[in-house]
Amino acid sequence: MSDEEILEPIDFSPHRMPDPVELEVRIKIEGMRLDQYIQLNCGDYSRSIIQDAIKIGNVLVNGKPSKASHKVRNGDKLWIQFPMITHAIPVPENIPLDIIYEDEYLAIINKPFDMVVHPAKGNWSGTLVNALQYHFKELSNAGGEHRAGIVHRLDKDTSGAILIAKEEYTHREMCSAFEKRTVFKEYAALTAGVLDRDSDYIELRIKHHPVDRVKMFTTSDTEDLEAKDACTFYEVMERFRGHTFVRCQPKTGRTHQIRIHLASAGCPVLADKVYGGRDHINLSDIAENLPAGQDEKLLERQALHAFRLRFKHPRLGKWMEFEAPLPADFQRTLAALRQYRKWK
Repeated sequence: MSDEEILEPIDFSPHRMPDPVELEVRIKIEGMRLDQYIQLNCGDYSRSIIQDAIKIGNVLVNGKPSKASHKVRNGDKLWIQFPMITHAIPVPENIPLDIIYEDEYLAIINKPFDMVVHPAKGNWSGTLVNALQYHFKELSNAGGEHRAGIVHRLDKDTSGAILIAKEEYTHREMCSAFEKRTVFKEYAALTAGVLDRDSDYIELRIKHHPVDRVKMFTTSDTEDLEAKDACTFYEVMERFRGHTFVRCQPKTGRTHQIRIHLASAGCPVLADKVYGGRDHINLSDIAENLPAGQDEKLLERQALHAFRLRFKHPRLGKWMEFEAPLPADFQRTLAALRQYRKWK
């Protein structure tokens, strides 16, 4: 397919009944609600659709119908029949990919910012899955056809290393590794504000904001059943006047975890509109007394980059580590901080 070729329009008919999904509960998830567990593993479907499927008996736990509130246990075998698909399978699109590593079982992609990982409401094209469908002949469908190859996620405006599974065994084993926290992730971030300690950890529980559906918020209430434990380790790489260059290692993988943990420490990620209030940074925001006509936009998204992935390859049996170089906008902002905001 050439860059000029027009894609076929999305065809919403005929509707198709998806194949049943079979899952086995892993020990790290023991005690989670049935509907929550299914949503975690089948992100193509909303919580309400999942709950409807449970109500009509289309979800079996160890061969028997159950309730949405049922607490899953290690070794439980789930059988799920979702309703007919009413939107099309992602269309392959010739979107360039920065492939850091590839073998017959998996690949590591350096995802650019401003790219949604998989299709969802409002984003049926231009996603990473659309690009993967074009570039790879084989992708795992263990997470559903709308998330082909996707083992874990990055926010739309977070760039960096993301792991892709080409076959189902690798997909299942890597999902298990993420659940058991044996995949080591490291993120680079620039913050507004200076972290006091050279290295430390932030341990605050995270839950959905009660009013703003886009946001998460932190709580120390250990009795709050809606909140999830979350822990982020960090190491300061460089300090600047009013800013920090920091590397973060999330022990858990909660939504917006690094962003909200840094914000809770008084150092939101630079250009993070949700938790920092601004969606861009100009040179004039960093450089004092900048001459007229020399201003430029440095960042137009949150300064968060998935820098490193380390894991044991499920097929090759050896530990592997990959790095995604800092993108140009991140490097440009870092250079400006080094020039104009040197530490005392």
